[in-house]
Amino acid sequence: MKAVVAAFAFLTRLPVWRGPLRDQDLGRAVGFFPLVGLVLGLALTGVAAALGHLATPWLVGTLVAAALAGLTGGLHLDGFADVFDGLAGGRGDRARTLEIMRDSRIGAQGAAALALLLIAKVAALAEVAQRRDLLVLLAFPTVSRWLVALLVVWFPYARAEGLGRAFNGEARPVQAAIASGIAVVLLIVLGASFLLPALGTAAVVVAFAFWLHRRLGGLTGDVYGAAIELGEVVMLVLCTLR
Repeated sequence: MKAVVAAFAFLTRLPVWRGPLRDQDLGRAVGFFPLVGLVLGLALTGVAAALGHLATPWLVGTLVAAALAGLTGGLHLDGFADVFDGLAGGRGDRARTLEIMRDSRIGAQGAAALALLLIAKVAALAEVAQRRDLLVLLAFPTVSRWLVALLVVWFPYARAEGLGRAFNGEARPVQAAIASGIAVVLLIVLGASFLLPALGTAAVVVAFAFWLHRRLGGLTGDVYGAAIELGEVVMLVLCTLR
C-alpha cells in the first residue's frame, strides 16, 4: 500500500498521505506509475466530458492541459525545460550539462522547448475534443508513465545523489513487469487501435533515453519528467492519426 501512496505522492499533487517513506517504498512505487497515469486520465476525461458541449475544442484542449499541469504540479514540465536547457548550454560536456539541469532557472532554450511542447499538446488535445475520442485521455497519461517506469528500471542513474536515485536504486525488474501488466490490461480494454500508437510512443521514448544515456552516462529525475512529457505528446499525436 505504501508503494501506491508513494507513486501518487511523488507524481501528483493529489492530497495523499506524505509521511516518511523508505527507499524501498520508492522503488516499489515504480510499478504503479501507470496506475497514477490512469487516475489522471480519469480526471481529464471528466474535465473534457463536462466541457465538451460548453466550449470550443481549442478551449477544452487548453483547459485539459492546464488541469494536467495542475494535478502534477508542473513537475514534469519543469524537468522537460531543464533537460533542454542542459543540452543546449552543456555543448556536449557531461558535467556542465548536469550542472545546468540542476539550476532551477529556465533559460531561453528550455522556455522555447516548453512552449513548443505545450502548443503540440494543446493542439492534439483539441483534436481529441473535436472527435469526442475521450478514451485517448485514459491512454496517453498511462502509457507515458508506463514507459518512464521501464526507463527507471533499465537505465543507470547519472548522478551520485538525487531523489530519482532512490527510485532507480531500489526498482527491480518486477516493478517493470507490474507496470507493463497495468499498461497492457488498459490497452486491451481500450481496444486494438491503441496498440500501434503505444508501440510508436515506446520507440520514441526509449530512443530519447538511449540518446541521453550516451550524453550523460545515465538518466536523472529531470530526464524522467521529460520522458513523461515527450511520451504524452507523442501518444496524443499518434492517437489522433490512428
